[in-house]
This record gives sequence, C-alpha cells and structure tokens, in this order.
Amino acid sequence: MSTQMSPGVQTVEDTRTAPTDDGDHERFSHYVPKDKLTEAMVMGTPVVALCGKVWVPSRDPEKYPVCPECKEAWEDLKKDDDED
Repeated sequence: MSTQMSPGVQTVEDTRTAPTDDGDHERFSHYVPKDKLTEAMVMGTPVVALCGKVWVPSRDPEKYPVCPECKEAWEDLKKDDDED
C-alpha cells in the first residue's frame, strides 16, 4: 500500500474550538458595538458582548454561528426600539 498523496489532495486542519469550563462562548460569534469591534481589532483591547462575554476579538466572526444569548438580547433591544 502506498502512503503517497494524490495530486490535488490536501490535509485539512479542524480548527473548531473545544468547549471551555466557562461554557460554549468560544464556539460563537458575539454582538458588540461596531465601533468597539473595530477599535479592539486594531488596538487589541477587550470588548463586552451583549451576552456579557469579555474578550479580545481575533477571528473572523463569519465562520461561527451567532451566540444565542447575544441574539436574544439584540432582538429584545430591537423590540424596545419598535415600541418607542
């Protein structure tokens, strides 16, 4: 049996994050004010998500599902705006 790879075959690394003792926050993208996110990405400063998670963003949020707690908080904020 040959162990050579065929042309066009590549190794793909699984980069999903594992759950932490702090919950599943690492598996989601989170809602933060856009200006704060931009500043955090440039300056390396921490941000606070609607769910309360505090971290320094460093990954592409498009690659992860939205945090259910952030989504619920965002929908509640939108409802409050609609009622005004």
